[in-house]
Amino acid sequence: MTPTDLPVVSRDTPAAATPGACVRVCLAIIGHELFAIDLRYVREVFPVQHVTPVPKLPSVIVGVANLRGTIMPLIDVRSALGLSGATGDQPFAVVIKHGPQQVGLLVDDVPEIRTVSRDDVLASPTQSDRASRPFISAVLRVEGRMGGVVEVPSLLAKVEGG
Repeated sequence: MTPTDLPVVSRDTPAAATPGACVRVCLAIIGHELFAIDLRYVREVFPVQHVTPVPKLPSVIVGVANLRGTIMPLIDVRSALGLSGATGDQPFAVVIKHGPQQVGLLVDDVPEIRTVSRDDVLASPTQSDRASRPFISAVLRVEGRMGGVVEVPSLLAKVEGG
């Protein structure tokens, strides 16, 4: 499935807050690993045609892209997560918005938008995991695979702080 094939979902439906309830997530592949982003923060997915480097930005910001006239900072979290692999020729960006902040998170692929049970979201096993991956708040089980749950406010704080 390509990002343009993703089903349209309503952003008006709040994520449920009760145990056993479901939440909508955008699954993304970064450096061959699976990650989930709460769909409430995701605005769109687009193919990145060109990245314009900008000097003196925090190391996690690789440059900017023009998204229909809006200059969008692009972040690559591979090094911050200890992942190898460079961005391909035509990576995708997941536009993440929280409050006034909006950034494009570079990803290798966006296989799907999915509804997951909160029972499939597990606490991060150790404190050292939080130290090595500061914006991964939990682990998600998806069809026998495990993936990190991106904590968007912490990710955006990392972008601001460098």
